[in-house]
Amino acid sequence: MGKSNNRGIKVVVENRKARHDYHIEETYEAGLVLAGTEVKSLRSGKGNLQDAYAEVRDGEVWVNSFHISPYEKGNRFNHEPKRAKKLLLNRREINRLYGLTQQKGYTLIPLRVYFKGGLAKLELAVARGKKLHDKREDIAARDARREIARAVKERTV
Repeated sequence: MGKSNNRGIKVVVENRKARHDYHIEETYEAGLVLAGTEVKSLRSGKGNLQDAYAEVRDGEVWVNSFHISPYEKGNRFNHEPKRAKKLLLNRREINRLYGLTQQKGYTLIPLRVYFKGGLAKLELAVARGKKLHDKREDIAARDARREIARAVKERTV
């Protein structure tokens, strides 16, 4: 299911591949407009942010391809799994996101979905795509950090 920590935040879904595929420039916390069965399905941990992306359309921010599995006990009131979901942000934030996404190479990527104080929130990132050599550099840097940590640990023991 999700991770929980002491600040009342319960992470439900995380897009782990996003930090591998994109340079994260800024992050925003946005509220999610959901149907009742979507909330129940998310609370049971049934969401997928794998191919999800967000866009600014008609002065509103929408997240697309965010898959929330239908709720088992939802019968005829169930929701469409991949419908576009509206995000709740301030007008100033929406205008800033629109300006950033108009620049070449920037996109809006959802990083994680969590419950904070009983409300569903989505962490949205302004990101720039990584090239293959950037990914290789990141992997090499991570391996180097691991080697250093290993060497320090061996010395202290």
